[in-house]
Amino acid sequence: MDAYADLVFLDGRVVTVDAEFSIASALAVTGGTITAVGGRDDVAPLVGPDTRVVDLHGATLLPGINDSHLHGCAFGMSTPPLSVDLSHPAVSSLADVAEGVREAVGLVPVGQWITGHGWDTGYLDECVSDPSRLPSRHDLDAVSPDHPVVLYSFSGHATWVNSKALELIGIDRHSVAPPGGAIVVDEAGEPTGLLHEGAQALVQHALPPLSRQERTDAIRSTLATLARLGVTSFTEPGLGPGGDGIMRGALGAQTLDVYRELLADGELTARVGVLLLPTGMASTAEEFARALATLTAAGEAADTDPGRLTIHGVKIFADGIVPNKTAWMNEPYIGGGCGSLCVGGETDSEKIAEIDAIIQHAHAAGHQMGVHVTGDRAIDTVTDAFAAAMARHPRPDARHYVIHGDFLTAHSMKVLAAHGFGVNMNPTIKWTVADMEEEFVGAERAAYAWPYRAALDAGVRVASGSDAPVTSPDWRQGVATMVLRESKAAGRVSGPEQRIGLAEALRTYTIDAAWQDFADDWKGSLEPGKVADLCVLDGDLLTADPHDIPTMPVVLTVLDGQVVHDALRN
Repeated sequence: MDAYADLVFLDGRVVTVDAEFSIASALAVTGGTITAVGGRDDVAPLVGPDTRVVDLHGATLLPGINDSHLHGCAFGMSTPPLSVDLSHPAVSSLADVAEGVREAVGLVPVGQWITGHGWDTGYLDECVSDPSRLPSRHDLDAVSPDHPVVLYSFSGHATWVNSKALELIGIDRHSVAPPGGAIVVDEAGEPTGLLHEGAQALVQHALPPLSRQERTDAIRSTLATLARLGVTSFTEPGLGPGGDGIMRGALGAQTLDVYRELLADGELTARVGVLLLPTGMASTAEEFARALATLTAAGEAADTDPGRLTIHGVKIFADGIVPNKTAWMNEPYIGGGCGSLCVGGETDSEKIAEIDAIIQHAHAAGHQMGVHVTGDRAIDTVTDAFAAAMARHPRPDARHYVIHGDFLTAHSMKVLAAHGFGVNMNPTIKWTVADMEEEFVGAERAAYAWPYRAALDAGVRVASGSDAPVTSPDWRQGVATMVLRESKAAGRVSGPEQRIGLAEALRTYTIDAAWQDFADDWKGSLEPGKVADLCVLDGDLLTADPHDIPTMPVVLTVLDGQVVHDALRN
């Protein structure tokens, strides 16, 4: 035999995710490539003296999972020991948050910043029992009078600080929020300690920037977590000067340099696609064009292995999020207001013109665009701008896409499908916020949010991502949510008509996520000639109760033919 396989899998459920969603029982890997898929007889001739043969005993072999929207550095920075864990169920009340901050204060010198991540008013007892009760600086001052505290919400669209932090930042009753942001004040006009959207940059600029070592440690932590979860590819959606004011610069341009160093040192145990972030959550078309020209020149340094690390395009923000009432909606929120676009301009028409100009500029320059947009009116605005840009500057296969697309409309779906554009949805966010969103948009709209069934039926390419650190990058929960549409807090079904099947759900995390990366011809399915990115799930995924999927263990992860996680030999 000229070339024996390095790895052979036998007697499993090999879910190829090919065009027919074929199921095989055996697979062989030679070098970094899949060389045979079929039955035992198809791979037996490839078994040599040094071949590792894995008897799956009916376990499931999948393509490596592609989390198509994951902030790698930010996720690492948001998890212990680099940050206080304020997510549910680690904390269940404002009192729990205060206790976590008190413990952190006891571990560091006076004056050092305390950071935490993951709080969600939908899971804090005091806020659940009284929706008007919001986190406040007063909740933190008693436990941390001398340490500035900055606590990031699960969504990344709100920051909660104490009085010491407000003092150091220089925020008082006379402070004016930057465009697209809000400094929340009480009835007396005093800042409460909550900063929304672009106003978060005020605290970020007061924090010491992340060191190179902190960035490296954060990404290493993320890569280790992803390997354990079977994730072999992810999109880092927004690195550049627009991220310098987000999480101490975790999304800044320096983070891309760290990824390059890890690649050069052989430590990049996942494939990383990058969207450049020229400007932050609020900018004008003129600012965007100027920043993009500088960033593109800096970002085009040749990567040694574009299959491992590559720049796909650029990202912009069009609006905010529903829980902050900053997503731009056609119909008012409960309590009033429709949100708005978060770009420059005084009126809606001026803001629409700015979004259109930004998208026109990036499209004409040849970039793929990923646009953060969540409200239905904002989504229609963005998709129409995509179509207008294509009409003005025809380009084959641009693959622009809407990021999040919570309230994707029938009109937007038609536009996206007609032009070969996509949407990047977030099933684990749906799972997390399904109950809470009813308070903001009512039961009917909340149930519709993230309309997977409608988008697929309209012919739109749909990829799934966790938006970590907004949620955990656990695709198993994402798959279960797409199939069941059940909520995290109450377990209620939210929008049963938007359920999709298991095969469709898996495609959003594999071949269609690879399509978003312009890589579906060489990754994303288990077919001969494609890269050997693999994930082994203990048990038969195809017959499992969807409720059990989130707890099915990932026992083996393979990237480019190399084992990066192995629970079979432990």
